[in-house]
Amino acid sequence: MTEVAETESVPTPGGHAAPAEPDALKLAAEFPEASREQWRELVAGVLRKSGAIDEGFEGLPESKLVTRTYDGLEIQPLYTAEDAVEGTGFPGLPPFVRSARPEGSVTTGWDIRARYARRDAKATNTAILADLEGGVSSIWLRAGATGVPVADLGDALNEVYVDLAPVTLDAGEEYEAAANELFTLFAEREIPASAVTATLAADPIGLTARTGTAHPLAPAAQLAARVAQSHPKVRTIVADGLPFHEAGGSDAQELGATIAAGVAYLRALTEAGLDVDAAAGQLEFRLAATADQFLTIAKFRAARRLWARVTEVSGGKGAGMRQHAVTSPAMLTQRDPWVNMLRTTLACFGAGVGGADAITVLPFDAAIGQPDAFSARIARNTHAVLLEESKLAGVIDPAGGSWYVENLTEDLAQAAWREFTAIEAAGGIEAELASGALAGRLAETWEKRSKRIGTRRDPITGVSEFPNLTEKTVVRDAVEDLPGGGLPRYRYAEVFEALRDRADAHPSRPRVFLATLGPVAAHTGRASFAANLFQAGGIEAVNPGAPEDIVAEFRASGTTVACLCGSNTSYAEEADSVAKALKEAGATSVLLAGKPGDHPDVTGYLFTGCDALEVLTGTLNELGVQ
Repeated sequence: MTEVAETESVPTPGGHAAPAEPDALKLAAEFPEASREQWRELVAGVLRKSGAIDEGFEGLPESKLVTRTYDGLEIQPLYTAEDAVEGTGFPGLPPFVRSARPEGSVTTGWDIRARYARRDAKATNTAILADLEGGVSSIWLRAGATGVPVADLGDALNEVYVDLAPVTLDAGEEYEAAANELFTLFAEREIPASAVTATLAADPIGLTARTGTAHPLAPAAQLAARVAQSHPKVRTIVADGLPFHEAGGSDAQELGATIAAGVAYLRALTEAGLDVDAAAGQLEFRLAATADQFLTIAKFRAARRLWARVTEVSGGKGAGMRQHAVTSPAMLTQRDPWVNMLRTTLACFGAGVGGADAITVLPFDAAIGQPDAFSARIARNTHAVLLEESKLAGVIDPAGGSWYVENLTEDLAQAAWREFTAIEAAGGIEAELASGALAGRLAETWEKRSKRIGTRRDPITGVSEFPNLTEKTVVRDAVEDLPGGGLPRYRYAEVFEALRDRADAHPSRPRVFLATLGPVAAHTGRASFAANLFQAGGIEAVNPGAPEDIVAEFRASGTTVACLCGSNTSYAEEADSVAKALKEAGATSVLLAGKPGDHPDVTGYLFTGCDALEVLTGTLNELGVQ
């Protein structure tokens, strides 16, 4: 046979050319292999040019590119095969990092679960039927005092094939009454008990966290023991991580507390007569999915590993965790709510890649009130695009093997395990809630998060960054108040939105005059930065461009607050004289966009990382906005 050269090809039956050898395509084979040290030299060069390090810097340049999570986890800028993590296993087998099921979601996709929180049973029924027709596969129904009255569950589920679209209840203290009403509905529709699939979602620990009032676990455990005998496919209890997430907690705190709740339920269920495996089968875990897609992926992967370890040391076979992901209520905004569509898409992506069994995409207007037909349609179509068009569920654990994701999963699992064991050492989740110790740790994290939000190091698009002062207000029907008294509920954007509300309520739009110095090219960057910051507080930035007479333009602006915007050179040459002239013209406050310096007539400075909330609050006060 004639030897074929590596660059030649051989004909295929279809007449197309194909490489003669499997390794014929050798990308960059003519170049020497790059080393980590070469990469470091390139990084150092870029950092020196940007001023992040000086010529005498002796540390590792990549240390300047490390980011840290609220759990203190260090995320490196580069991961290689040297960072490989072992022991992630296979889908459907302990430790279940890669999936709780051997087939993952390949054959069915994840469960598309929509939430309904109206009191009116007829309106709820209309929304449910529309969603089911549009692709929703299961129902998350609030019932009782903050939702559909328990007696009206049948009306809310009228014409719903509950044997095909499983129902997850959310009935608060009325979980047993709601469960009985649901079972009555199944019986009336002649659905065999052995075929019923539902989640009753009793969650006394979640109620305790929300209300601050202790709720006993024994009644829920006894209900689960009865249900396990009569309805083998029904799950009775939910361990809900949302109360800890909405209180400002970190990912590890949310995971640790949720796993601790699962352990408390496991103990109560075994005391009620179930063995460990049967008890684990009665549990579903609810976790928040955020727009940080990689942390979300790692969270759901780590959660399965943690629960597998818990069930293993409890004497079980090592159970796969049943996971319900909910796009974070804390990350949703009332201002520019359209951006929430992007946030929830990223969150759904992260939860799907992370292997969540069921995902609820909250509608983009959920922070404002009850969703309308349009927002509900967008929410369910988010799933459709990711599943049907992007084929996201077509591969089991698509992030598996990524050195970054595997390390993040491992680090997060370790941090969450430390939080969980600390809770257990203190007497368990109930004791931690009763003593306020857990609330204290969550508050510490919220304080750190608040500071980063306030300084815009954690930017909120459409609110603290790139706000739209001319946006039309979105009006929705109000949502029923949820029980309070326990852990607080926060939304990340609410502090900036409160300033916007204050500014909007003023008889006229508050304004700040941008006193631009030097040529346009020299002041554009800082003028844009300042305008963006002021608009985050509902304050209009009046920018005349490059005025010939700054003082005259200021007088015509109708405001008493000015902000200098220019280059360092123009500040050195003009800032003092212009600031003095503006004050003589009636300015009660003169700010400067740039790092603090020695300018006697400048009353404040705007710079990256400054306390934007403090600046905005002070400016509104200066302008007499109540």
